[in-house]
Formats: sequence, structure tokens, C-alpha cells
Amino acid sequence: MELRKIEITIPEAMVPFILVADDEVQLRQNAMLLYPYIQDGTISHGKAAEILGIHKLDLIVLYGKLGMIYFQESEEELEEDIRAIRNIRRNEVYGLVTDCLKL
Repeated sequence: MELRKIEITIPEAMVPFILVADDEVQLRQNAMLLYPYIQDGTISHGKAAEILGIHKLDLIVLYGKLGMIYFQESEEELEEDIRAIRNIRRNEVYGLVTDCLKL
């Protein structure tokens, strides 16, 4: 991953938190800079991970540790998705059993 230095203006009180040489802290800071662009749909988690030079799953885990969930759906929406997946699987199994009985 190619790095580039830029200059930003921040409150003086933030300086001790930003000027940290630790690679893990720098990754977290860079991930935080990208998060709003994931949220507004400008880039995907995959693209952000690519920019950061890490795997998508590692980025999702990093955001999860920071309290930023990967799924933006409500609990009801997730339950509806689970029901839909179960129905699809049930239909697939039913289709397989039907096909076997035809043999």
C-alpha cells in the first residue's frame, strides 16, 4: 500500500491522540476516516479494505470492535431475511427430495 502525507487542521487538544506511531492505531485512524464514505455508499467495505491494504473481514471486525456494526438492518429486517433464507432452503430440500422420488 502506498502512503502519502497530507496536512490537516485539527484542534490542538487532538494532537497527542493523532501523532501516534503505532501501526495498529494508524490503521484504526485511517479506517475511521473512511467510515463516513462507507456509510453514505460512496465506497464499499471491500473497497475501504483494499485502500487500507487489509482483508474485508478484518475491516468488518475492526469496525465491530469500535461499535460500528456491519449490518445496517433492524432486528425485524434481519429476522425477515432469516425466514426468507429458511424458506429457500426448505424449498431446495423439497425439490431434491421430489427429484429423488422421481428416480
